[in-house]
Amino acid sequence: MPGNRGESRRPRRGSGLAGLYSVIRRILGGVVVLWLVSVLTFLLIHLVPGDPAEFAAGEAATPERVDAIRHQLGVDRPLLTQYFTWFGHVVRGDLGNSLFSSETVSGAIMRAAPATLSITILALLIAIAVGVPAGIIAGLRQGTWIDRAVSLMATVGIAMPGFWVGMLLVLIFSLATKWLPATGYASLSDGFGPWLQHAIIPAVALGLATGAELARHARGSVGDVLARPYIRTALARGCSTMWLIRRHILRNAAIPVVTVLGLQAGRLLGGAIVIEMVSGVQGLGTLAVNSILKRDFPVLQGYVLFAAAVVVVANLVVDAVYGRLNPKVRKA
Repeated sequence: MPGNRGESRRPRRGSGLAGLYSVIRRILGGVVVLWLVSVLTFLLIHLVPGDPAEFAAGEAATPERVDAIRHQLGVDRPLLTQYFTWFGHVVRGDLGNSLFSSETVSGAIMRAAPATLSITILALLIAIAVGVPAGIIAGLRQGTWIDRAVSLMATVGIAMPGFWVGMLLVLIFSLATKWLPATGYASLSDGFGPWLQHAIIPAVALGLATGAELARHARGSVGDVLARPYIRTALARGCSTMWLIRRHILRNAAIPVVTVLGLQAGRLLGGAIVIEMVSGVQGLGTLAVNSILKRDFPVLQGYVLFAAAVVVVANLVVDAVYGRLNPKVRKA
């Protein structure tokens, strides 16, 4: 009856509450992850040999001066007290100050983050733009020379270290052809062209392995979807291949690819440290390495928390996209 049909189109209140509960549960899970990261980071950093007070005081400092700095930094108190004091400041948004400058940890991270995040995002876009179409084409042409060529290039891309690719690109496009700058970084405020010229080499070096990984998963996903009975039945009934690709294959094959993207977020941030050192980019990677060498524990702890927060947010976005692609996940 019309009344029943109209009622069937109304969204059920229970499904909306279930979706809201799922979102809240994922956010709370992310908060728990960040707390665990803070605990592990604090404990591991304080197990590193070396007294931060001695590094901050300098080699010529007297024992009295070292003791005064140790008391000022609070490292002479019990470890549990140090953690709760530090975590209480973190909850209020205060990550502390660097031991070797007057700059706040938050300020140091915000100064270095744009370079790393922009290169990482560009690397991810390059990986998606190259890896996903190549994997889909290889999946649709399994057993052909195209499939073998894509599989070979994906294997080579995964095997080549990012820093080696970066040095090779610098050798070709900077030293040999003079097309691109070898080192340094230009922000977007300097213009899109200068930014792209400086960011393209580290982004390609960083995103090559991720693009190869995406190509392999996209190829396997498309092959799995093509082997399903309903796809074979549709092809036997004369359905257009392009129509099947748009309606069924791409949507179903995207689910594992999106999952891989979430896992690659942490890998890209970790790989950015090496790529920045090769490319001379003053980003989060350089900040982390300098803080390790100087035993600047507050900066290092802040960097780890920031990197963990980026990974958690990236995985929340991936979960949201995954839920849109796979409605069954929304009920979980």
